Amino acid sequence: MTFKLCPLATIAVTVVEENDALRAAAEEMIRSAQGYELNGSFGDAEEATILIPFMKPDVVLLNIDGVNGHAGLECIRNLRPFHPEIAFIVCTAQDDDEKIFEALCAGAGGYMLRRSSPAELLRAIREVHEGGAPMSGGVARKVVSVFQVNDSGGEGWNPLHARRGKSLPSLSNRENEILQHLAAGLLYKEIAAQLFISPETVRKHVYHIYEKLQVGNRVEAINKFFRRS
Repeated sequence: MTFKLCPLATIAVTVVEENDALRAAAEEMIRSAQGYELNGSFGDAEEATILIPFMKPDVVLLNIDGVNGHAGLECIRNLRPFHPEIAFIVCTAQDDDEKIFEALCAGAGGYMLRRSSPAELLRAIREVHEGGAPMSGGVARKVVSVFQVNDSGGEGWNPLHARRGKSLPSLSNRENEILQHLAAGLLYKEIAAQLFISPETVRKHVYHIYEKLQVGNRVEAINKFFRRS
């Protein structure tokens, strides 16, 4: 008996990078990788904010360094509420706490350092498209440290603490179930397997969760789940 592997779905990626050489490198990385399609590239974040909705990418790889950094964050803030189906990955040389959380609060789904290898960036693009929250190792450790649970036992946060979250009355039973899985760190395909539904159905539920909670990303939704905001 032989098994035929299903090809990975092609992910449409838009690049927003003001540095010409870095933008060209990112374009070539995406063009040359199987399962990825470059559907747009911008050197100016303000122009990208206007045109991205018409291009309908799955993922935007966006740099927030340099003079255009603030405009990059504004690009995410302006687009995420109206286009929750588009995932944003910030790529930057900076790993300071303020930049990390400013990007995540703006609506970025991932935060990768510029020194990441092309293979790591491509994995991050696919992971955020599948509902994950990819981050470079050092960045991930800083984010996890924010979720320390200061209870009597001094226990650190981990995905098992998702059970401490409470159902939100504005969500349906299925949406609360999916939100709990999101809080546990599962990808869309993993949630789909747990609930015996398709990843696309999970994606639609997540869209409605974000809409009902008036949030733009997984981090904000989880904060609502844990009553942190």
